Amino acid sequence: MWVQRVIELTGWEPLGLSVDWAAVEGELGVPLPTDYKELYEVFGGGVFSDSVYFLGRDEGVVFDFLKQWRADLSVDQDGKFGDVSAVEPHGIYAPGGRGLVEWGSTEWADEYFWLIDAERPGDYPVFARSHDVDGWHRYDMSTSEFLYRVLADVDFRPFGIAQYDLGTTFQAGSGDPVDGRTL
Repeated sequence: MWVQRVIELTGWEPLGLSVDWAAVEGELGVPLPTDYKELYEVFGGGVFSDSVYFLGRDEGVVFDFLKQWRADLSVDQDGKFGDVSAVEPHGIYAPGGRGLVEWGSTEWADEYFWLIDAERPGDYPVFARSHDVDGWHRYDMSTSEFLYRVLADVDFRPFGIAQYDLGTTFQAGSGDPVDGRTL
C-alpha cells in the first residue's frame, strides 16, 4: 500500500528491476524489509524531491546501500578509534548481531537507518537522526511509509520536507538513463 502511494505521489513509472536478493541477504545474514525491496525494484537508487537520497542495490555506484553498509561497518569496527561508533549509542549492524543499516539520507545531513537484530528477523524499525535535532527518533513503520511521510506529510517533524514545497519527483541515480537522464 505505501509503496503504491510513493509511486502515485511521484508519478513514477515502475522500472521492474531484478535483484539477487538472496545473495544480498546472505551477506547480511538477515532478510531485508519486503517493502524496501519493492521500492528498489520500482525506483532503483536515486533522489526524491532533489534532496532525499534513497540507497538501492546498484553495485559500484553512489546509491548502493550494501556498499555504504560495508564502509560503515569497516569504520565502526576499526579499533584505532576505540569503541566509539558514528551512530552512538548504537553500532553498525554486523551479521548475526544487532545494529543500524543506512538506507537513506538528505542533503541536510538527515540519516535514515533500520535497526536490524538477527534474533528478530522481520522487525525493522526506522531510526532517523537530524544533525540539527538532538538524538535518535524511532519509527515503528515500514520503510515506504516513512519515505512517504517524509515526502508528503507537512506535519512529519523533524524529517518531513513537504513544507518546503520541493515537489515530489524522483531522479534515478545510475544504470540506464531514465527519460534520457541519470544523475
